[in-house]
Amino acid sequence: MLRLAIQSKGRLNEESTALLREIGIDIDDSRRKFLAQAPNFPIEILYMRDDDIPQVVSAGTAALGIVGLNEVEERGLSVDVVARLGFGGCRISLAVPKGADYDGPKWFAGKRIATSYPKILKKWLDEQGIEARIEIITGSVEIAPAADIADAIFDIVSSGGTLVSNGLVEVEKVFFSEAVLIANKELDAQARGILDEILFRIDSAMVSRRKKYILMNLPTSAVEEATRILPAMRSPTVMPLAAEGWCSMHSVVDEADLWDKIRQLKAIGAEGILVLNIDKIIP
Repeated sequence: MLRLAIQSKGRLNEESTALLREIGIDIDDSRRKFLAQAPNFPIEILYMRDDDIPQVVSAGTAALGIVGLNEVEERGLSVDVVARLGFGGCRISLAVPKGADYDGPKWFAGKRIATSYPKILKKWLDEQGIEARIEIITGSVEIAPAADIADAIFDIVSSGGTLVSNGLVEVEKVFFSEAVLIANKELDAQARGILDEILFRIDSAMVSRRKKYILMNLPTSAVEEATRILPAMRSPTVMPLAAEGWCSMHSVVDEADLWDKIRQLKAIGAEGILVLNIDKIIP
């Protein structure tokens, strides 16, 4: 049995739980406890505050954790980042009061900066050669300038709406974060085997999200050109139709390229194009 720590509430909790279900790991959180066991996979879920997750994984209390990369960087503990998960994206930025005469990073010299991420901020200040006073605040960092606790803030930004509502302007984007899967550095062989299975499933799920299944009717004479347009994972599937001179072609395409591919296919005579979501792709 392997233990995985995830955030106890909030958006990262919801997206972590959704990912686990997507890769076939059932979590019964209808009766929330601090521990929940998956009935169909050798794993149990430990619900925690996000800033405690790197510590319990580093100590071995949990073998794995899903947490923001910002928390891993801030804690500076010995863990392995084994996968980036593609959700929970945000950035940690410096913001100053609207109307401040901001003219670049040197503006922060001698200023008071409120933050919950003093280590990440200190690293950036050192890289810039700036001496500033760091005021550590664990909550509601955005009110610090209005309360005269600080001259600026260093905090997580998603949409920027909170900054605007508090009369602040984002001026320096310092650290970009997303949810990551972290692991204890001393997993035994059994735990490593379970982790490998989880990583295999995550990789399959993430590939599937970026792909679309496309099928169409196509003149037989256009198959060679369509194959050039849609090389697929190995080659497209081509099947004859009852109508002479026509076939059906099936393939997989990157979602980012979908509309450009459709335009090219239409130009060579493709008809009845269907585009479907893909549940799983197994490499």
